[in-house]
Amino acid sequence: MVNEKDVLKALSKVQEPELHRDLVSLNMIKDIAVDDGKVSFTIVLTTPACPLTDSIEKQAKEAVEKLRGVTQVDVKWESNVPTDGRMMGQMNLPMRNTIAVSSGKGGVGKTTIAVNLAVALAQAGATVGLMDADIYGPNVPIMLGVDHVPAPRDGKLYPALAYGLRVMSMGFLIPPDQPVIWRGPMIHSAIRQFFSDVDWGELDYMVIDLPPGTGDAQLSLAQSVPLTGVIIVTTPQDVALGDAVKGLAMFQALQVPILGIVENMGTFVCPNCGHPTDIFGTGGGARMAARLGVPFLGSVPIDPRVRDGSDSGCPIVTVDPDGPAGAALRQISRDVAARVSVVNLAK
Repeated sequence: MVNEKDVLKALSKVQEPELHRDLVSLNMIKDIAVDDGKVSFTIVLTTPACPLTDSIEKQAKEAVEKLRGVTQVDVKWESNVPTDGRMMGQMNLPMRNTIAVSSGKGGVGKTTIAVNLAVALAQAGATVGLMDADIYGPNVPIMLGVDHVPAPRDGKLYPALAYGLRVMSMGFLIPPDQPVIWRGPMIHSAIRQFFSDVDWGELDYMVIDLPPGTGDAQLSLAQSVPLTGVIIVTTPQDVALGDAVKGLAMFQALQVPILGIVENMGTFVCPNCGHPTDIFGTGGGARMAARLGVPFLGSVPIDPRVRDGSDSGCPIVTVDPDGPAGAALRQISRDVAARVSVVNLAK
């Protein structure tokens, strides 16, 4: 007769593809039950946005089905996002992970990537906050279709809610046409207050949209909060890639892990004739990642619906999740979640 030890032994030969360790040593197996040849167990993923669920399930079932006497295998799923312990240890904030989204120059679609990444993670079942740390150009409220936050209570600000996200932005706190004319110390103070004075609640992921460049906001964030990792956004053209390399080098100098590079505004496919056009070039992000030895998270094609969604407050992953751009962004979100798990395991 098959017993729990037999099942664990079989599953100890199944590796988690991203973490390169077996499911048992990673404590990913629980609730094993054996009933007259029917075996069931739960696999606890390191993220609800795991990109390799189908592969893990297939391998786990095949391993257990090889045991003599097994007639049926049922797999259930749970998730437990690993915690970057520095958030609780240094900041005493209930955020498991912080993901910065940065770019070397403006106009490459960094905020679009940040917004859709956050929404896609929330769609997968994670608890997600989105902080608009682009103090000078806070566009997140427009892209999510929200224009105010709840009234403060007990000396705390409360984030707005949109598409399952908890959102805070300077755009909620100043009139739309009023510029922010601040020096570095004020930027530093504002970013710290977005962490300390906002009641975010418990979060699996805090996605932070940074301004472009390598200035005060990036330095303040890296010095104020332990960052689990950063995503660098670029377009394929050389002028954007050159600035992206500088931004990446800055975070490496600050010892922030590089989760990967996202190439935005990739190939445009004409909706009428189907002809592909590389308006900003092609493959630049992948070549940059290979040259620098960092992960390439994917390329998002040019699609007018991405711009339409951003202007109307409807992120593309909500209106066309299976289209070329929406599917690319959803896959990027799963790969980012996997990279966060890898980074945390390596600490």
